[in-house]
Amino acid sequence: MAQVHVTTIGFTKSNAEHFFERLLTAGVKKLIDVRLHNTSQLAGFAKADDLAYFLKKIGGIEYVHQPILAPTDSILKAYKKEKGDWDDYEGGFLRLLEERKIEQRLKPETFAGGCLLCSEATPHNCHRRLVCEYLNDKWGGLLSVKHL
Repeated sequence: MAQVHVTTIGFTKSNAEHFFERLLTAGVKKLIDVRLHNTSQLAGFAKADDLAYFLKKIGGIEYVHQPILAPTDSILKAYKKEKGDWDDYEGGFLRLLEERKIEQRLKPETFAGGCLLCSEATPHNCHRRLVCEYLNDKWGGLLSVKHL
């Protein structure tokens, strides 16, 4: 199988114009929301129903929510609210992906032309990057990933 091109994006520290322009410039066809809670108040344009509308209207981009690719509330709480250690978060999240067997439940084609969305501004301490790295490990480097 040929490489599957996928992008990732976060919406914090971004206004709507910058967010949507990055998606359009990258040629995104489908936004894959990997947030557990997709009705966040962090950015009005990123709430699930509004986001799906804006994506379709602005760029003909499909919206898909994939909570199977999100951390659990307990993993999030330990890291965010209790100011936990990134290494603990990463280890716990990767174990969760392993338990969920996401590499068997999803197909590489699912990500073709897709962009993984979460709230973090950069991919460095973000689960969207971990999802891509995990799947690339399981799928033999099949994903070509670009962080927007």
